[in-house]
Amino acid sequence: MNKSNSLKKTTDPSRLTPGLRLILAIVIIADVLDLMDSTITNIAAPSIVQSIGGGESLIKWLGAGYALALGVLLVTGGRLGDRYGKRRLFLIGITGFTLASAFCGFAVSPAMMIAGRLAQGSFGAMLIPQGMSILMSTFSREQFPRAVSTFGPAMSISAVIGPILAGFIIQANIAGLGWRPMFLINIVLGLVGIVAAIKVLPHDQPNSDEKLDLIGTVFLGSAMLGLIYGLNEGSANGWTVFPITSLAAGFLMFAAFAFRQRYAANPLIKPDLFKNKGFTSGMILGLAFFAAVNGLSYVISLFFQMVLHLTAYEAALGLCPMAVGIIISSIVCRPLLNRLGRKIVVAGLAATLTGALGLWATVFVKGMEATALLMTPAILMIGLGMGACFSSIYEVALGDIAHDEAGSASGSLSAVQQLASAIGSAVVTTIFFRLQSASGDAAAMEWSVMIVAIIVVVGLGLVWLMPRSAPSET
Repeated sequence: MNKSNSLKKTTDPSRLTPGLRLILAIVIIADVLDLMDSTITNIAAPSIVQSIGGGESLIKWLGAGYALALGVLLVTGGRLGDRYGKRRLFLIGITGFTLASAFCGFAVSPAMMIAGRLAQGSFGAMLIPQGMSILMSTFSREQFPRAVSTFGPAMSISAVIGPILAGFIIQANIAGLGWRPMFLINIVLGLVGIVAAIKVLPHDQPNSDEKLDLIGTVFLGSAMLGLIYGLNEGSANGWTVFPITSLAAGFLMFAAFAFRQRYAANPLIKPDLFKNKGFTSGMILGLAFFAAVNGLSYVISLFFQMVLHLTAYEAALGLCPMAVGIIISSIVCRPLLNRLGRKIVVAGLAATLTGALGLWATVFVKGMEATALLMTPAILMIGLGMGACFSSIYEVALGDIAHDEAGSASGSLSAVQQLASAIGSAVVTTIFFRLQSASGDAAAMEWSVMIVAIIVVVGLGLVWLMPRSAPSET
């Protein structure tokens, strides 16, 4: 019997060899680095501002800068890997990300910190696309699903650990460094990843025929920078000529980007994709939803620390129900996606709306007497909704996409998700701070949550324009 089982193991086509497991581990380390660094500043922002200054502007740019650079350059990063070699770009990306993390850890001014976050996002955009491409080219068709199935749990655990680790590090005040070790720890993880990648990742051949739309990338980056900078500057220091001009320039650059995509030989986003009603509806819904919930989670953290005066660690624990909800919902909804399709999205939006209204009611009734414990049921419900939508919106949006356009469509949606994070952290925190100074802490929180609820209601209308189901091969 043992001999039979052993034979079955060796002939199992989906079995991963030790070498393949090492490659998978390296790719997961890279993605974990990215995810944790995108979430840790949600908890650490007040501590960082207290240490190096920067006020509201730095709080907004800590998350927005990272997501902005990552979102704008994500598609280009994938193309660079095809042109110059995935292994080479992976090594450049993880090395640059490690150095940028050290730069953030030693930052002594707001400008230095923002520059470091932009650099982290830029190198992350080179790093992240290569991992999945390496897996696709290295693993067989039978092995690939088993490899990908490990990503969900790893990313979910990272989403939980990231903020808690940030809170613990700040609370521990290791060597009197406060928040800095949460960036400096990336030096150790990065060095391990670099050494392992050099030894293990397979060599691949660059494709010099791959073309890059650098002009389109510049237009998109300029558009997002102008819009987010104008919004942040105007809300923090008044709507003078400069922020208004920045917003106008952002809209102009976005129009130039749209025009460029229509006529460029190798556009970042294929114009034909926007003729697909289901895809376009899913992209708009994803942009609105991810912006709303990312901004909301940031505002909840700020409310905990700046209004309720919780420590960073206590605030991280207060956000744990959201992460737990995301994990539970992702695990439950993923197997149901092919059967229920967009109904999963509807359920996720409904749960998010229920949680948002519950959070609003808690703050409305209790005001400054609201506690993290009283908010726990609403935050858990928001997490359940987020998990359902995270695992379904973009999968369903690809339901009517032709097979030869799936790669471009998927990359576009990933970039939009990152840009949504930048927009959300900028817009929702702007609303919170403006209302806080004008109407008080409780009113600022109430209106921030209510605006998110309104966005989700609009999303419930958009979802019926999406395809009924996800692609059959998911």
